[in-house]
Amino acid sequence: MSYRLPVDSDQRLHRIRLWLALFVTGLVLSGVTAFPLETETGWLSTWLHHLPAPSGLTGWIDRCHEALKQTNAAYPFLAYGTDWLAFGHLTIAVAFYGPWRDPVRNKWVIQFGMIACAGVIPLALICGPIRGIPFWWSVVDMSFGVFGVLPLIPVWRHTTALERALEGALERALERSTTPAGVPAAAAQPPPDGCPRAVI
Repeated sequence: MSYRLPVDSDQRLHRIRLWLALFVTGLVLSGVTAFPLETETGWLSTWLHHLPAPSGLTGWIDRCHEALKQTNAAYPFLAYGTDWLAFGHLTIAVAFYGPWRDPVRNKWVIQFGMIACAGVIPLALICGPIRGIPFWWSVVDMSFGVFGVLPLIPVWRHTTALERALEGALERALERSTTPAGVPAAAAQPPPDGCPRAVI
């Protein structure tokens, strides 16, 4: 049984991959930059002192850098925790290879990413005050969840459209198929890898 998808399915797949590339790039950058925190906060502190930055921001970054410096000198093993934080970001980025290859079959990964982005907000609001984080910095943290979900929204929309197109193509192929009298029609099967692009 053969069937074809609408011609715009290839365009949708291309757009899905573009948005996923943007999202994965953000995850990778977030992960990689979680390793050298002391060095990065030192650079940021130096730059802020040479820029017309708000004093509150400069003071906060200075405090964070000094805390990291003292902690790494006396208790370097604590940085192992942020190493795992970095690893977590990189691992999640790898998981999105599934939607990149086959967005319809791996639609759940996209949903997981959107839920995780939404979870950033309550985490920042609850844990921020407990850990002594200024509210304005918690807002910065929450923005990562907002900006993270933005590329996933069009990914979800295009994936849903691809899913509907695939289901419609299978139904049309089933209607066109002929079977001997008394033999029930076999259910249409998706492509071997489940990805719509294979039949465009």
